[in-house]
Amino acid sequence: MPGMKMPGCPDTASQQPSGGQPGQAPNNAASNAAAQGDLMTMRPQTFLQGIVHHAGSGTSFEPVSTPTPMLMTVKRGWMLMLHGNAFVLDQQQSGARGGDKFFSTNWAMGMAQHAVGRGLGGGVFTVRAMISLEPATITGRRYPLLFQQGETAFGAPIADGQHPHDLFMELAALYDMKIGGKGLLSFYAAPIGDPALGPAAYPHRASAAENPLATLGHHQQDSTHIAADVVTVGLAYGMARMEASGFHGREPDENRWNINQGKIDSWSARFTLAPGKDWSGQFSYGRITSPEALAAGENQERMTASVMYNRPFASGNWASSAVWGRTQSISGGASGSAMAGVIFNSYLLESTMRFRRRYAAWTRIENADRSNELILGEQPPPAGFEERRAGRVQAYTLGFDRDFDFVPYVATAIGAQVTVYGVPDSLRAIYGARPAGIAMFVRLRPSSTVQEKGQ
Repeated sequence: MPGMKMPGCPDTASQQPSGGQPGQAPNNAASNAAAQGDLMTMRPQTFLQGIVHHAGSGTSFEPVSTPTPMLMTVKRGWMLMLHGNAFVLDQQQSGARGGDKFFSTNWAMGMAQHAVGRGLGGGVFTVRAMISLEPATITGRRYPLLFQQGETAFGAPIADGQHPHDLFMELAALYDMKIGGKGLLSFYAAPIGDPALGPAAYPHRASAAENPLATLGHHQQDSTHIAADVVTVGLAYGMARMEASGFHGREPDENRWNINQGKIDSWSARFTLAPGKDWSGQFSYGRITSPEALAAGENQERMTASVMYNRPFASGNWASSAVWGRTQSISGGASGSAMAGVIFNSYLLESTMRFRRRYAAWTRIENADRSNELILGEQPPPAGFEERRAGRVQAYTLGFDRDFDFVPYVATAIGAQVTVYGVPDSLRAIYGARPAGIAMFVRLRPSSTVQEKGQ
């Protein structure tokens, strides 16, 4: 499977960077494939090829030059791919609200692609399945993450913790049809999937590939990456793309082993721009119906914007993202009128650099509004409770890891990261002035790269 040379793709056995982060320029085979206008290729060279590559969740897009560590082969005309990430970690946090836990965050995605027809109507058919074992590897229905809010555990709101992902993160079928020399029409359908709202979700961003923990702005930026009954249509031309989605707005319930379903009651639209191989940006807007189980009468308006930059170099890669997310609750009255609620904003800057083939260093900086529900802890809000902003929290993370050759075709790293927090005055009596957390981990991911001995 690994090392097989595929038509229009480079020989994976010749790649050097450990950790599955190819940093070398594409070879002549990949360049020829791009020149011929082929949509299916292991290393995309154009915006349209990058879309059809479908390396992330849903129809999200990162810069064309972004490397994707994976195993690939071709069987009877089908291009088969497997990639993912798994962290086994111990998390320690300070302060009265801090928690300590040993757990694993993880996901794996299998994908198959096949060319269909020629000429008008011809294109690429893709099926994809993404799973996570977090329902088993994260006990207690959450792991400790200071200042995090969102979803429930045992019927109570989660505070200072992150929920696990569902077993089925995505089950999707996609069809991409080329229109002329510069156009692409795309269709996406998924009983569980990711609508066109927000950037590539944090578990799938190259700029966050070595970070085992969730972002504080997850529920303002990209929490719809696991949504029920998603349909998306997209049209790309030149360096721009426009998408529209319909989906079921309710967040996944606490039974993380099942497949949630519901009527399509929410919608979103996303505009993506890719002015070069190393850059991409998006702006998206969505109206989400009743996303939270404990506030079933509240709908949500969400806006996000992001810019991503990726730069490959001889012995590594540098990936960065800047993300903004904004949510506002919209309460519908009996007459159908809507009442606007409080606005929450979150801002993120993250960057990961892989260098000297084996090493990676990263940072994540966040500035996120928090709700006064955080003050209640994991107690249900009392009667008459009104949600409002409690203040804005900052989180500063630095991390480092190193790859080792423990298992063939599995990129294995040992690393650690430290996070310190800036706490607003309104929350200092509960959290203290400077809480912090440290996570030590082993990271594993499928990789077809071959590390030379002695490097």
